[in-house]
Amino acid sequence: MTLLIAAALFFLAIHLLISGTAIRGGLVRVIGEGPYMGLFTLASFAGLGALIWGYIQARGLGEVYWQAPDWGRHLQMAVTLLAFLLIVPGLTTPNPTSVKQEGVLDKPDAVKGMVRITRHPFLWGVALWAAGHLFLNGDTPSVILFGTMLLLAIFGTVSIDAKRRKALGESYAAFTAKTSNVPFAAILTGKQPLKIGEIGWWRIALALVLWGLTAWFHGAMFGVAAIQRG
Repeated sequence: MTLLIAAALFFLAIHLLISGTAIRGGLVRVIGEGPYMGLFTLASFAGLGALIWGYIQARGLGEVYWQAPDWGRHLQMAVTLLAFLLIVPGLTTPNPTSVKQEGVLDKPDAVKGMVRITRHPFLWGVALWAAGHLFLNGDTPSVILFGTMLLLAIFGTVSIDAKRRKALGESYAAFTAKTSNVPFAAILTGKQPLKIGEIGWWRIALALVLWGLTAWFHGAMFGVAAIQRG
């Protein structure tokens, strides 16, 4: 359990206390943007690996704070599907909130497809994925793992907006005025129309396929079956 807790604290710290603060700017000035990004990426992968390994070692330990109802698995599957429908298009759609894609702001169609729904589709997808798993698993290791990912995803959206607003100024302010952080908020308030076809049907199809494969092989990959067979 110690490794899991330490990895969770480390993973949160490098994203929220370093990447999301003035410390990042100080490090970049000292070592340069390229070396910083390289070290940050390495630290992120190391932290995520330690988090997963710590969870595997701690599985079955600690308290159980809640039990999901019988219908919980069906709800979790639906929430995870929505997560995939945000994550896959989010990773494949040009977006000024993504790493090294600030130049998208200069394009007339910067607000397009999934960006009309939320300017942070990947992070909200991760948040939904984490929330679904947290709802289904109330044991201590799961609370630490999925709770960490949920907090990081939600606060990450705020952190990225703050960094982009500071670095890009009025152009990013204009972008945020036309979009929303919370999914569908811009559409519900009339700022944007919902154009499903603009997302790209291949992105939606890919998300469905990956969700289906992950659900089918979940037991083989993670030791816990997502689909009850026979």
